[in-house]
Amino acid sequence: MPRRENALVRLWRPAHLFEQPPFWMYFVGFLLLLGPLVTVHELGHYLVGRWMGVKADTFSVGFGKEIAGITDKHGTRWRLSMLPLGGYVQFRGDMNPASVPDPNAVPEAGSFQSAALWRRALIVAAGPVTNLLLAIGIFAAFFAIYGNPVISGDGDSRTVGQFGEESVARDAGMQLGDTIIAIDGDAVEDFDAIRNEIILHPGREMVITVDRDGEEVDIPLVTQRAEETDRFGNVGVVGRIGVGPAGGQYEFEEVGLLQSVPLAVERCWQITEMMVTGIKQILFGERSIKELGGPVKIAKYSGEQMSLGLVAFVNFAALISLNLAFINFLPIPALDGGHLAFYAAEAIRRKPVGPTATEWAYRTGILFVLAFMLVVTWNDITSLLPFGS
Repeated sequence: MPRRENALVRLWRPAHLFEQPPFWMYFVGFLLLLGPLVTVHELGHYLVGRWMGVKADTFSVGFGKEIAGITDKHGTRWRLSMLPLGGYVQFRGDMNPASVPDPNAVPEAGSFQSAALWRRALIVAAGPVTNLLLAIGIFAAFFAIYGNPVISGDGDSRTVGQFGEESVARDAGMQLGDTIIAIDGDAVEDFDAIRNEIILHPGREMVITVDRDGEEVDIPLVTQRAEETDRFGNVGVVGRIGVGPAGGQYEFEEVGLLQSVPLAVERCWQITEMMVTGIKQILFGERSIKELGGPVKIAKYSGEQMSLGLVAFVNFAALISLNLAFINFLPIPALDGGHLAFYAAEAIRRKPVGPTATEWAYRTGILFVLAFMLVVTWNDITSLLPFGS
């Protein structure tokens, strides 16, 4: 039987430990967040590389000058570097940490470039896959410990029981007692599904299908574009239609460990769909590029989530780990997805892409990544600083 809770969940709404995080918490939160996630990512590359018989010359947490390090019996230099904004594994035969082959290197057993194509692909994919598995593991643990929050009760949560002061749904002709059954032709199961679909699309034309006394009625409307500000001053643009449910309430349904894994996979898929939707909206001008954030914003959010407690911080770590997996799978040269794209081309052509094309592709990819970092860092500086206390 499900167990009832007064709040939606302690998992998603933990108690506030600080009214406003002190400045040191942003710094500590950033290190505790990014350091382990990057290390896990690179360990995925490293361990699968070792499994495939490829030797690693360097394993670095961070970039730049080495602060401390040690060389193991396999000849790998494990180092902690000055800039804690990432990390890398440099395999034998690589010219640089981006796994660009060294044209002057003599092919030898144990080098990355001498490994079979499928082995190289597995090694490269292992990093983002490890981040994905970590996110799934965290969410699965939360589901197993806290249960699955579901809407239950005698009433149908899709039935409209109230309108907001500003309601585009009411203005478009929706009535109390209508049951929302579909949005743009896609069926919705509960109020959560309705909210998740609406919130992602501010200012968008939609057709809401309702059941009104047994008859299906299509209600075209444009979602309200609204700004929401949380207790830390973070502003987000969301979509609203101004309706509330008539029935149903949140309960925690107990789930077993095996049940928690598919629930975690489903949650990761939902978040990934949200990320894809957000990128599309930025590309097509529906959202501002200013909504993108970089290291400073991650530091701010990590400090804020740390101030809310361990559960909130670990949940945020799962979200960032999933983001790292998603970003690294993008087919951009210099990222893992770029390498996989080259390997796919090599598999189709039955020969590697030429060195000139490879070099220019990686240069372009690196320039793109640097330009992106400059944009998001500028966004951070102009929108977030100063913060904290």
